[in-house]
Amino acid sequence: MNSRRDYRGGRAALFDGIEEGGVRASSSHSSHEIDEHHNDEAIDGLQDRVNILKRLTGDIHEEVESHNRMLDRMGNDMDSSRGILSGTMDRFKQVFETKSSRRMFTLVASFLVLFLIVYYLTK
Repeated sequence: MNSRRDYRGGRAALFDGIEEGGVRASSSHSSHEIDEHHNDEAIDGLQDRVNILKRLTGDIHEEVESHNRMLDRMGNDMDSSRGILSGTMDRFKQVFETKSSRRMFTLVASFLVLFLIVYYLTK
């Protein structure tokens, strides 16, 4: 019986190392595959996020360009309005310089005040 026990013990000792190594090797290999799979998923997730950010920055760029064009148009409109207002102010100065024009200005101002009163009353 001792010889059988020694045979089993020897055999178990002999195959235990191989089985454990085999299990470890396959577990290590399996773990490596799992890690590789997780890395691939993480890379795909990061790539999706980078694509989203790329589209978002493109949209922001288009929005900024649109606003810059709008601001340029507004600046040009303000410059033309400033020119028109300065011309109007020059005309008002000419009106105030002459005495007969003062009477005309008083008439126009009274009509303007009357118009504003009617406008606020009907509103």
